[in-house]
Amino acid sequence: MKNLFYSVTKPALLLCITALTFASQAQERAGAKVTLPFYKSAEFTPYWLVPSSVEAHNFHRVSDFSFTNQAGETVTNATFEDKVYVANFFFTTCPGICPKMRSSIFKVQDFFEDNEQVSIISYSIQPETDTVDVLKKYAEEHDIIDGKWHLVTGDRGDIYQLAREDYFANEDIGEYMENEDFLHTENLLLIDKNRHIRGVYNGLNKTSIQHLWNDINLLLKE
Repeated sequence: MKNLFYSVTKPALLLCITALTFASQAQERAGAKVTLPFYKSAEFTPYWLVPSSVEAHNFHRVSDFSFTNQAGETVTNATFEDKVYVANFFFTTCPGICPKMRSSIFKVQDFFEDNEQVSIISYSIQPETDTVDVLKKYAEEHDIIDGKWHLVTGDRGDIYQLAREDYFANEDIGEYMENEDFLHTENLLLIDKNRHIRGVYNGLNKTSIQHLWNDINLLLKE
């Protein structure tokens, strides 16, 4: 298997987070209802839509998928019906950013452990080695709660297609990327109850994770 490429934090992402913070504060000062933007491309350009509008209804959504989690259960979009969820990509033997990412996601699990409307899904980008048994052992070693945080495996092509076309996880840093190559990103993605991408966060940045907690609470009020 070819070497995995690791993404570099983009200044544009930090600027986007700052801009969104100022926008939310401005809405609060104006007495308006604070909402989160919608996203539909790898550039993560924010689109400010009314959540209940026809335009929002027809906006980019995460496609249907079906994978298997660490408990051997089938996980589909229906698993997250009426839920807000956080998504990311990982592999169990990752020695680099994955442990730091896991720590950030664990804080989300811990903070929202008793809230059934919040869930987490981590897609393995090495499904051929991250079998159900491997994922189960990994979950047990790291106190990952079954049913709350889904570690999923499945068809490699399906996972990569979903990553690239739906979650925009494969960022372009100017190098040719073949089908078997995958750029392992530190991004965490926030998905609303209608399968829209509503936030992107740097999983290695404490401030960004704080924004994620706040934004989850905002989505729960929509």
